Amino acid sequence: MSNIDKVVLAYSGGLDTSVIVRWLQDEYQCEVVTFTADIGQGEEVEPARAKAESLGVKEIYIEDLREEFVRDYVFPMFRANTVYEGEYLLGTSIARPLIAKRMVEIASETGADAISHGATGKGNDQVRFELGAYALQPGIKVIAPWREWDLNSRDKLMAYCEQHGIPVDFSSQKKKSPYSMDANLLHISYEGGILEDPWCGPEEDMWRWSVSPESAPETPAEIEIEFKGGDAVALNGSSLTPASMLAELNRLGGENGIGRLDLVENRYVGMKSRGCYETPGGSILLTAHRAIESLTRNREVAHLKDSLMPRYAELIYNGFWYSPERTMLQAAIDASQTHVTGTVRLKLYKGHVRTVGRWSDHSLYSEAHVTFEDDAGAYDQKDAAGFIQLNALRLKLLAARDKRLKG
Repeated sequence: MSNIDKVVLAYSGGLDTSVIVRWLQDEYQCEVVTFTADIGQGEEVEPARAKAESLGVKEIYIEDLREEFVRDYVFPMFRANTVYEGEYLLGTSIARPLIAKRMVEIASETGADAISHGATGKGNDQVRFELGAYALQPGIKVIAPWREWDLNSRDKLMAYCEQHGIPVDFSSQKKKSPYSMDANLLHISYEGGILEDPWCGPEEDMWRWSVSPESAPETPAEIEIEFKGGDAVALNGSSLTPASMLAELNRLGGENGIGRLDLVENRYVGMKSRGCYETPGGSILLTAHRAIESLTRNREVAHLKDSLMPRYAELIYNGFWYSPERTMLQAAIDASQTHVTGTVRLKLYKGHVRTVGRWSDHSLYSEAHVTFEDDAGAYDQKDAAGFIQLNALRLKLLAARDKRLKG
């Protein structure tokens, strides 16, 4: 079909990518290298090795990327307090650049001609994988089976498995999730099934990581998160690695019903989609980071950074992690984090995260200036009169003009 001899496939071991292995072998007459990344999806990844071997795959990559994922992708994103369309914490979006990077690297290591993925032609992930790959290796070829084949339903995929003798042990399971799910250390997402009707609420047993807020403990959980240079480094006095930090915050948030989201979002490809997300640790981290920033950042830096965040969020959502504009924004964001160091105390209670204390050696907060008691001359209130008059001057001139014109 082409001059492609070897392809690196992002391989989960599930139905779609197992079919893709055989389809690539048959349609392209090529060797397939599988790459399975452990980014904290909460499932064993090693079984993917046996499934790949059963499909005749000789070169199998299974890698633990959890620390790299949180340290080099999640934490830099959270330094910006990144939220897409006011709600979404970008759990799926931020994982794709890392997977794309490793696919390109493995292609180089194995002498592969192309990479392949299981993203559909309707979604954002195809864009993210491919923009990431092209940014890192411009000449790489990409095979996207969902844009080529006619296996456009689960029934057709299962029929293909039966016809080609593809072992898919999950096909015999009596209970199969009706949702399309994606998970990593930052979140788990749900799409499809009844969620395709935005009027239908999600079923309670859909959620995997969190109890419902109504069922959460009656007693709040109080925690302390320590930050250094904008990144969380310790929880309740214990130093943690980035991945361990997020995993523990996920556990605490899930126990207290935190991090559920039901969202209709605007996909980059043009359509709207409805999805549900669980991001317990990320929701805690966002609140805590904003709290320590409020204490340690200059007002104008804070407001400028907040104004840049929506653009930064769009770049990540749309797949431009490796673009020069994202790199430029990251440099500005990181520069703003120099003094974002200190400790935040929070209460977790029935789906809510509330800041109840914050402290920092780098604090810009001056009790002497804001006190309602005697400030011992720290601030002369008479100075405010001139400040107000200067700011009012243009408003007075506008009002006088309008009054004159009305005659």
